[in-house]
Parts: sequence; structure tokens; C-alpha cells
Amino acid sequence: MKSRRLDFRDKVAVLTGAGSGIGRALALELAARGCHLAIADIREETLAAVAAELAQFPIRVSTHVLDVASREQVASFPARVLAAHPAVDLLFNNAGVAVGGHFLDTPEADYDWLFEINFHGVVRMTRAFLPGLLQRPDAHIVNTASLFSLIAPAGQTHYAASKFAVRAFSDALRHELERSTVGVSAVCPGGVATAIARSARFSPTLPAGAIEKQLERSRRLLRMPPERAAQIILRGVEKRSPRIIVGYDAWLGYLLERVLPTGYWSLMRNLTS
Repeated sequence: MKSRRLDFRDKVAVLTGAGSGIGRALALELAARGCHLAIADIREETLAAVAAELAQFPIRVSTHVLDVASREQVASFPARVLAAHPAVDLLFNNAGVAVGGHFLDTPEADYDWLFEINFHGVVRMTRAFLPGLLQRPDAHIVNTASLFSLIAPAGQTHYAASKFAVRAFSDALRHELERSTVGVSAVCPGGVATAIARSARFSPTLPAGAIEKQLERSRRLLRMPPERAAQIILRGVEKRSPRIIVGYDAWLGYLLERVLPTGYWSLMRNLTS
């Protein structure tokens, strides 16, 4: 059965989306706590930069270029990790992308692209690593959802739907694994200062200036340093918290949705415009 408090020292963590933002910050925080790392990202150059930062810590680090949207790459990934590490104790499904635009303005291909990464990538990674995690004496899965897995603003049908799915998958999986040695946490960050908005896909039908307006809104709302978010996340994982809410804005959204489950948007509309 699971220990009451999870100790990161000398464990091995697989971490996707490790090349920037929350992923990079998690890698550095885990390394500082003595956790060995298999870091993965779709971009080789950012992985190399993070690996160079991790060289200061006395831990094993392996780097892996990985597209979590690829069934073939994910299926073969555990063997690649186990060639560098004796076992895997922790799985951080952190890779994610965004799409900007309302439902009817968003091409179906962009919807599919986002879901392949944000949701199916989480499911595939979990399916690939869970058999090994179940063999470990003390293991944990950490799935990055979002504030938008708690509330669903206009203009976020794609992102919110994918993150609601991640939260639901995490909750159901946790219930299935409650008598095992594997815990599951869903992370719900609010406005963390990452590059997700700048790397988002935007609808080709958006009028001139609309994309820059959305990016400016993101710069205003995404304020928490990733390093602070990583500290909060790992503190929650240590406690085996089933849901880890990151930031005052995320807590506000969580509380408003609980009090006004169908009416919160009338209060929040101006905050997101």
C-alpha cells in the first residue's frame, strides 16, 4: 500500500513537456530533492538546455525527444527509459498545447491536434507506464489539468474539454487504483507565466489584431512564476493530494464553480475580457 507521505529522494520520475515552463521548473525542483529524471519534450534544443541546468545535481538524467501524440513513440518509450534507469516510480504527464478561437472558428484539425496531445497523450503515457508503476513499492502519477478543468470560459471549448477529460480520467483512475501502491493527482494551475499562449494555434478566421489582443490578455493573466507553481505541485504530490490547485485565480474559479455551478460565468466574464 502507499506510504502516507511520498519521498522523492532516489526515485525515478518521467516528465513530459520538460523543455520549458512548468515542466522545466518541475525538473529542477525534483532534481533538488534528489529525484532521478527521464525528461521528455518534442524539442531537442530545449531538452538539451534543461539537461545542462540539471548537471549541477548529483542525479541520473536521461533526455528523450518524444511526441506524446504518437502512439508508436509512446509505446516504445518505457523501453528507452528503462535502458537508462532501473525502474520508474513517478510519471508526470505535463505536456500540453492550446488553441485560440471560438468553437465555430476552430478547424476540426486543430481540435484533433489539441486532443491528441492534451488528453490522448496522457492516456497513452499512463497505459505505457502503469504496469511498471504497479510493481513499485511507492509510485505516483501526476496529470497536469488546468483551472479550465474546473471552469469553462467562452473561447475555450477545445482546451477546457481536453482538461476536463484529464481531470475526469485522473479521478476515475485514482478510484481504480485506491488499493494499489500507485496514487494519482490532477494538477489544476491558474495563470502560470509559460509560453503556452505564444505557441498556441489560432483560428485563421480571427480578425486583424485579435491574436495580439488575446496574447496581451494572456500576458496580463499568466503571472505566477513556473518555479512557484512547481513548488506547490510537489508539495501536493508529497501529501498525495488527489487535486492540486495552483494559484489564487484557480482557487477563485474552483470556489465560484462550487457556489454557482451554472452562474459563475456572469461574474467572471469581465475578468477574462
